[in-house]
Amino acid sequence: QEWAQRLRLSASKLLLPLSYAAILGGTCTLIGTSTNLVVDGLVQEKGLPAFGIFDVAWVGVPVLLGGAAFMLLISRFLLPNRASMASQWEDAREYHVEMLVAKGSPLAGRTIQDAGLRNLTYGFLTDIQRDERLFTAVGPEMTLQEGDLLAFVGVPECARELQRINGLQAAHGGAHKLGLNNHQRHLVEVVLSPEFPGIGRSVKETGFRTRYQAAILSISRNGKRVPGKVGEQCLKVGDTLLLETSQQFVEQYQYRRDFMLVSPLKDSTPPDFRRAPVAVAVLVAMVMANVLGLASTLEAAMFAAGLMIALRCVTVNRSRMNVSVNLPVLVVIGASFALGKAMESSGAAAWIVEQVIPEGGLSPFMALVIIYLLTAVFTEMITNNAAAVLVFPIAIGVAEQLGVSPMPFIVAVMFAASASFMTPLGYQTNLMVMGPGGYTFRDYLKIGFPMSVVVAVISLTVIPMVWGF
Repeated sequence: QEWAQRLRLSASKLLLPLSYAAILGGTCTLIGTSTNLVVDGLVQEKGLPAFGIFDVAWVGVPVLLGGAAFMLLISRFLLPNRASMASQWEDAREYHVEMLVAKGSPLAGRTIQDAGLRNLTYGFLTDIQRDERLFTAVGPEMTLQEGDLLAFVGVPECARELQRINGLQAAHGGAHKLGLNNHQRHLVEVVLSPEFPGIGRSVKETGFRTRYQAAILSISRNGKRVPGKVGEQCLKVGDTLLLETSQQFVEQYQYRRDFMLVSPLKDSTPPDFRRAPVAVAVLVAMVMANVLGLASTLEAAMFAAGLMIALRCVTVNRSRMNVSVNLPVLVVIGASFALGKAMESSGAAAWIVEQVIPEGGLSPFMALVIIYLLTAVFTEMITNNAAAVLVFPIAIGVAEQLGVSPMPFIVAVMFAASASFMTPLGYQTNLMVMGPGGYTFRDYLKIGFPMSVVVAVISLTVIPMVWGF
């Protein structure tokens, strides 16, 4: 959505390709989608060899490349051009935010364009102060230096956007002066009431940071930015202050008479870039441990999660906040396992196999096509995991009746269950982008049908080459 705003495009041109790319990328590894893990569990229950983390990449990578080529070359002509639900920021409160190129910043020596400051989503760079010189006409090729003071104009989200750029820090009294760790820092907007004790006095005179344990990043008055140094601004009733403070600030001052309104900005905690190399190293170690057979996927993932907390890449509280158990999805998967077991034990799966395979018999490849199409139809009507569980015993039965290896049929179920492009119901990411992109069922069918054909052709061509009958 931010890229769409930045490029002046409708979000509907980007969000559905985003969903499709997430689906295609998930097929490249065992842990890329829950469907692969579910099928792998069913495989192990049958006593067959478990999949390695990159075993499915033999099919997943060609599928990803083919699907990406389709999206880049064809889908642009099929995607709708609808207005996004996201409001435009031009009518929002406007702030003047100053950021400093910190000492040792990776931005030093890079141009404005290379630093990603030319096309911000929620604001724009107005000028740069370097020592005693002020540059007002800032071109994209201007090189940044340590100690540069950058002035930005934008909405409240502009400060959050700037915080996420490695190498920038608040110029005037940021939260680092309050002794707050990164995970404790949040952005909050407050509106000054007539009972605020500092009305008619400058920010510096009120001792705002010491009194409220909050740093003022910018001041907006009547919806317009107040330029100049924050500490020298005279505060008035109705001024809206953009603060960087702790999470407890909202609870403490939400009902105090000092402020008429206290409004926290969602997801405004700045990332701690110092821990990024450690987090990447843990991720690589997790993948390698599984690839080398030192640990199972579950063991490697659990150990990596523990390391992330132990090495302070994430706090215990934040990890607890970000862990969510989607109970309806778990119930559907659990019920699907029970239904799949019932189909197998009741003979329903065997009956379906008899209907699918005619008396004269079928070639293994034609049977593979039928299994793939059957799974693809199911996954568009129910969840991808449920479709995989339901068709799995049928695929095993077909392989047994034909006297061939079940592996090609199992992999076909795995990929067909994930290849949900024609409806918003088959895969979670399709449903996630439906509202923000303003899509209709017709849009999914118009783009998803040719995408499904492309993926099916590639999958059915490559699977027998890797897993022979």
